[in-house]
Amino acid sequence: MLNSADTAFVDHLRGLLPEGTLHVPEPRYLEEPRGRWQGLAGVVAMPRTVAEVSVVVRACAEARVGLVPWGGGTGLVGGQLMSEGPLPVVLSLERMAALRGVYPDENVLVVEAGMILADVQRHAADAGRVFPLALASEGTCRIGGNLATNAGGLTVLRYGNARDLCLGIEAVLPDGSVFNGLKRLRKDNTGYDLRHLLIGAEGTLGLITAASLRLYPVPGVVGTALLAVESPAAALKLLSLAQARLSGMVSAFELIGRMGLEFLAEKIPEVKSPIGMPEWMVLIEIGMPAGFGVVEDHLGGLFEAALADGLVSDGVIAASEAQRAGLWRIREAMPEANRMIGAVSSHDISVPLGLVAEFIAKAGPRLAAIGNFRVNCFGHLGDGNLHYNVFPTFGRNRREYDGVRDAVKYCVHDLVDELGGSMSAEHGLGRLKVDDLERYGDPGKLSAMRAIKAALDPLGIMNPGAVLRR
Repeated sequence: MLNSADTAFVDHLRGLLPEGTLHVPEPRYLEEPRGRWQGLAGVVAMPRTVAEVSVVVRACAEARVGLVPWGGGTGLVGGQLMSEGPLPVVLSLERMAALRGVYPDENVLVVEAGMILADVQRHAADAGRVFPLALASEGTCRIGGNLATNAGGLTVLRYGNARDLCLGIEAVLPDGSVFNGLKRLRKDNTGYDLRHLLIGAEGTLGLITAASLRLYPVPGVVGTALLAVESPAAALKLLSLAQARLSGMVSAFELIGRMGLEFLAEKIPEVKSPIGMPEWMVLIEIGMPAGFGVVEDHLGGLFEAALADGLVSDGVIAASEAQRAGLWRIREAMPEANRMIGAVSSHDISVPLGLVAEFIAKAGPRLAAIGNFRVNCFGHLGDGNLHYNVFPTFGRNRREYDGVRDAVKYCVHDLVDELGGSMSAEHGLGRLKVDDLERYGDPGKLSAMRAIKAALDPLGIMNPGAVLRR
């Protein structure tokens, strides 16, 4: 049973920390982007050092007070707030945003967890390298939250998830002890890998305070194309063709459906597709070493080969940085248009690549048996991650569908499970998907997860109710 961060506890905590560390909760710490929950907090702690984080966690453990980590507040599954229960301490690492070290020859950057992702990318660029994690929220999300949720994004196809971009971490464990694991090693076979245990745990097993990040050389040239494809199945064949012709160079491969273009026309009409509104499109980006040829010629050759195979019908290759940005704006504006319309139920799912087309073909008719909807299906086709979002029909409001929201969710997730997929591809579980984990999770895995949680956080103070039910 947890206790509230009441006045007595806050006064005690204030006596342990430097002046100005504790703050009255502002609305931004108690809200989430979709506006579905309102969070609770007794106080917001903003430590400046790992030692101060340790003090906060140890005090919470001694008083059995819950602790909720807050990164940039951009999470979409409610992992950054508690909406019920005893008042927790919200801990923000936004003051821990320092650059601790740059090692260009090792392709390593060491940063504190509160650094905004765009600043991580900037520091990498200043060192003549690239940190390839790319998200729509990169101007506000923080690297600690990216690691805590094992964020995906646009370049997973080439570089992997956040987990794959991290060599070591520093973290504060549930008893307040500090795990000093900021090694810059590619190889370290010394027992259990706590780094990988804490990455993706969403703050339920410890708080990541700093990380050693993997950098990459900057591609000599980058090419981008928007291609109209006949179907999702054709898009997958195009992906296979692109990887065969441009091995290791395909950075992004995004599927875009016609409904997404219609949403843009409805809500953000200044964002237009240069090839009209085909049923399906693919946005592909490649990065090549300098001197490897003209990038537009490589993309043009891919288009001609795909056209000969009947996979594409139209396309455009960016001839300038402005045109490249314009093509990416189509993809990046889609979540914005989605928010303006308001989804009945949004789904961040993944299925095996070979079954993506089958999923899309089956999901529509199953949803039609529940009611009339508009579906915007788009996402990172290169790694099998789709954002399959269900919306009201034109002229209706999502609140009119409250009675069928759960039915829609289970319709989609049941099919994902049948196909051996995941109902959480890159956004994490948070509190939104706790029941989904219980419904679809492997029993052996769930048992092991609960045992790990009980061993590391026996008091249950770390992000209570996230990932696993309290």
